[in-house]
Amino acid sequence: MAKRAKPAAKRPAAIKLPRVAAGELKTLLDFVRYATSRFIEARLVFAHGTTDPVAEAAFLVCETLHLHPDQFETFAMARVTTNEAKAILDVIARRVTSRKPAAYLVNKIYMRGLPFYVDERTIVPRSFIGELLDSHFGGEDDEAGGSLIEDPADVESVLDLCTGSGCLAILASRNFPNAAIDAVDLSKDALAVAARNVADYGLEDRITLHRGDLFGPLEGRRFDLIISNPPYVDAQGMADLPRECRAEPKLAFDGGADGLDIVRRILDEAKRHLTPQGGLLCEIGRCRPALEAAYPQLPLLWLETEDSDGEVFWIGAADL
Repeated sequence: MAKRAKPAAKRPAAIKLPRVAAGELKTLLDFVRYATSRFIEARLVFAHGTTDPVAEAAFLVCETLHLHPDQFETFAMARVTTNEAKAILDVIARRVTSRKPAAYLVNKIYMRGLPFYVDERTIVPRSFIGELLDSHFGGEDDEAGGSLIEDPADVESVLDLCTGSGCLAILASRNFPNAAIDAVDLSKDALAVAARNVADYGLEDRITLHRGDLFGPLEGRRFDLIISNPPYVDAQGMADLPRECRAEPKLAFDGGADGLDIVRRILDEAKRHLTPQGGLLCEIGRCRPALEAAYPQLPLLWLETEDSDGEVFWIGAADL
């Protein structure tokens, strides 16, 4: 007998946004309130440069109106035109119905106040390392009181592993004015996005992009500083990724069973690519317990940021 066909899986009901009559929403603040309500109603996930529905709503409204996010308060009570209102409502609807990260909808993300181009070819950058470059690598007068280097001007070479869209390499170029920077990624698509960002900032003479597997393209070279935000999501985390994150390249997330497949390789090979006074700055998310169990002998220094505790470590070349 022929096997009975399984009933088709039910698709989730399409989300219908309430109708908004012309002129009902007037100011930027009105649209942010409306978007916030829709985002909460749809149970969106915020992990791509904004951490809550209000911040994401303000980001999308500002980007649609070609305003920097810092300008929102200045124009919060300004009215929008009819065409602007339609564009804002459209991007709000696309965020809710597609569940794509907001950065993909407007092809932009901000890190440390600087805009970067981004699209589906690369992960949406959201690293804590940018903040740490400012807070812990400013030299002896560092406001954080714990600079990990004596003088940023003495850093002559920086390596950014798993560079993605190139944001950290570009931020490093600002923190270390005399450094030549190499940036490596396995993804040809991600490097195309990185090349666009490097060109946008006019840094082609300082940042060299390489396609390859970690240290593979570097032929034994050594660096004063290695930074990396590698894939570090473990198997359970991969299974639990929200829809927003599933829109991003899997390659940028998957760190193997315990999340440390790439991190182990970086730690095991880094010493051969660091100058004697150099060091490694690496982000690993929530993998600290697994990493400390795997490398109990390493004196890892765990660094804090405004929104993280124990997700980024530093280790000097001499301790590797």
